Amino acid sequence: MSVRSIYDDPEFVAGYVMLDRQVRELDGAAEWPALGSLLPELADRRVVDLGCGFGWFSRWANTTGAASVLGIDISTKMLQRARADTAAASVEYRCCVRVQLDLATDSADAVFTSLTLHNVPDLGRLVSTMASGGSPVLSVEHPINSAPKAQEFETSVHGGRFWPLDNYLVEGERVRNWFVDGVIEEHRTVATCVNTVIDAGLTIDRVLEWGPCLLYTSPSPRDEQ
Repeated sequence: MSVRSIYDDPEFVAGYVMLDRQVRELDGAAEWPALGSLLPELADRRVVDLGCGFGWFSRWANTTGAASVLGIDISTKMLQRARADTAAASVEYRCCVRVQLDLATDSADAVFTSLTLHNVPDLGRLVSTMASGGSPVLSVEHPINSAPKAQEFETSVHGGRFWPLDNYLVEGERVRNWFVDGVIEEHRTVATCVNTVIDAGLTIDRVLEWGPCLLYTSPSPRDEQ
């Protein structure tokens, strides 16, 4: 089963919609205060939301006074709900496979994407597309999550729980069980992510490494995604 269509799989979606961030939208995204601090002023600006999912950021951007918001996602099921939950005429949703995504130069003033880039095989192409459409703000799953073979905490000889880290420098596909078997994501090092942004001609203004305070008491970092 491919991650490119996993968000339209009924069994996967049944579990995914129960995540706190899907139930409570931005209030359930623990990283939002840190991520939101990176955003430019959106009032009167054209905003693109890549991997918009159920549209929680798209609707929020609209409330800040954005001139227009374009939410783009690969999942038809997610877009159906996003449209149903969005009343504003200035918010538009579009279904697009990321490998086919193309934003015209100067078509947007700000581009936002959160926790979607590990689903994209050709990161360079997508980041270049983001660069052509406006000032991007993005968040990624930290590669210490995606690197290990075993996606679970272990117990040290002293009784403490820790997240094992191996295969960090071995980039490429990782096949996981997340609500269903066979979920595919792309593992990349921090250096690859940063250099891809630089190679796209972008200037990096700020990098934040955020972590929840409950990281070491949760069953898995993936539970907070």
